[in-house]
Amino acid sequence: MTLTRTITTAGSSKAKIARSDRRPMTPRLFFTRYVIGIIAILASIVVFIVPFAFIFLTAVKNPQEASLFEFSLPAQGWYLWENIVTVLQARDWMLVTAFINSTVLTVASVAIMVVFAAMVGYILQRRKSKWNAVINIFVLAGLIVPPAVVPTIWVLQGIGLFKTMPGMILIEATFGLSFCILLFRAFVSTIPRELDEAAVIDGAGPLRLFFQVIMPLLKPVAVTVIVVQSVAVFNDFTGPLYFLPGDANATVQLTLYNFQSQSLSQWNLLFMNILLITVPPLVMYVFFQRQIVAGMTSGAVKG
Repeated sequence: MTLTRTITTAGSSKAKIARSDRRPMTPRLFFTRYVIGIIAILASIVVFIVPFAFIFLTAVKNPQEASLFEFSLPAQGWYLWENIVTVLQARDWMLVTAFINSTVLTVASVAIMVVFAAMVGYILQRRKSKWNAVINIFVLAGLIVPPAVVPTIWVLQGIGLFKTMPGMILIEATFGLSFCILLFRAFVSTIPRELDEAAVIDGAGPLRLFFQVIMPLLKPVAVTVIVVQSVAVFNDFTGPLYFLPGDANATVQLTLYNFQSQSLSQWNLLFMNILLITVPPLVMYVFFQRQIVAGMTSGAVKG
């Protein structure tokens, strides 16, 4: 009974202290907690939800209503399924072929980015040498210097990879490698060096040390790289336009040309095409938004 009374008294005293520590709701505290959050939500609605709603409403209208570009519900009926079927069947199911090409391009190029960027970031962070400064200059140059289209085409033609999927995969991986290296290097700085030493003492070689010890610990930043670069590659327009021309090699972004010409623009089908190619990246961001934030901020404290 004494122990129970003591615990009860201690619990009630802690509750009183917790209640006494609560700050009164001042106007500044109310503004910080609620007003700023409401403003952020309203800004998100204006920036993201309103354009998406306009795309959806235009995509489900008939050609006459869609050409008016009015933010309103369809007055002559919903043409959702009809427009989807028309877009998919256009030019011998070109959108389906484009989805397959974009999927292959995205998966292969992002896989190369993750493996090579993780290796380079690990080496740059763990091994200090006189070459690190030179390598860092090239990494930063990859972010700053714009891509040279004509010399790149000349190189691809010389090695026989122009207008081929392997050549486009290498180009996408090269363009995104610098950003990925910076993320992996920042994350590797948070991993204790003692893990490397313990693995070496246990007899692990360089490859086993990296793939069995370090790589599993890089999962948060790897997920961030996969999601961000997958969306970037999937939505790339200029790269396939220059380096992968031809209907057989079309990607999803190039299918937007299907419903535009000099004399006629089928706006309802064009917006339906935009809607269909927007859904996969949107779904990916919705499911992996927490991992993206964790991977982007993982190396911000230490490094």
